[in-house]
Amino acid sequence: MILQSTGSKIAGLIASLMLFALLFAASIVYGYADTTWSAVWGAYRHFDGSNGQVIIRDIRLPRAIVASLVGAALAVSGAMMQALTRNPMASPGILGVNAGAGFFVVTGVSFMSLSGQGELAWLALTGAAAAAVSVYVVGSVGREGLTPLKLTLAGATMAALFSSFTSALLISDEKTLDSVFFWLAGSVEGRKMEQIVTMLPFLLVGLLSALLLSKAMNVISVGEEVATGLGQNTFRVKLASLLVVVLLAGGAVSLAGPVGFVGLVIPHIVRGLVGIDYRFVLPYCAVLGSVLLLAADIGARFIAFPKEVPVGVMTAIVGAPFFIYLARKELLSK
Repeated sequence: MILQSTGSKIAGLIASLMLFALLFAASIVYGYADTTWSAVWGAYRHFDGSNGQVIIRDIRLPRAIVASLVGAALAVSGAMMQALTRNPMASPGILGVNAGAGFFVVTGVSFMSLSGQGELAWLALTGAAAAAVSVYVVGSVGREGLTPLKLTLAGATMAALFSSFTSALLISDEKTLDSVFFWLAGSVEGRKMEQIVTMLPFLLVGLLSALLLSKAMNVISVGEEVATGLGQNTFRVKLASLLVVVLLAGGAVSLAGPVGFVGLVIPHIVRGLVGIDYRFVLPYCAVLGSVLLLAADIGARFIAFPKEVPVGVMTAIVGAPFFIYLARKELLSK
């Protein structure tokens, strides 16, 4: 059911924020080490250096922050890609942006022995940009120009290509494989506050820029000809939106690796809740993207307890059937 009035949409957003706050707190409390809600309170009011309080402050809090930022970034970038391309299956993972960013990061680690978060961040952003441009160029070849089906096929091709290059590098360099294996599956574990601080400006600029572009998204999502007729400079909007997608997707990959399907699933859920007004779609995507990744990360801690699985595996469990459903729906509608 779509929320119709502005008041109901704002109320829904507030409810989503409350759910986010609950999951954020649960992410800090629950895990392999036995901690309590009172221990979390004590870790920040009366820190005594105990093992439980150190885990809360130095491990679980950064992990919850990373999951929140990455979930928001991927969901918002997915919504923008779907609006720009008018392709319901567009997302950073499906269109190869995540794979491109991952390939560039692995290349930097393998050939240049880079390890600093700032260096890896620039590599991830460059890889995301290279993948996005490549998909757009390949998808535009031919008489029909850029169509949703061609874009999806081009994205799948580039994703497979970058993933193959990444696998080739890892097979030839076992040291790099050991250092990035868990990251490549998509993981928010083991991140430090210093890494978050390095990436925070990129992600915040991307999220704020996306919100500023929400009105333009409403116009361009109905079609380029209509947008041009209404006086919109579609080239500038597309360029600005592409830069935002690169910032968000590249930043997310540099922090958590190529986490899939968040940018595909959440925009569809949000449009089912609030319709196609991107002034609400993008804020909802930011909050619910964080909710999904926090929930997936909490589930990843217990699904194979006492071991953990990468959070990317959890999102794939939800996202893969959803992608199959969308692909089948698109084929049947032709």
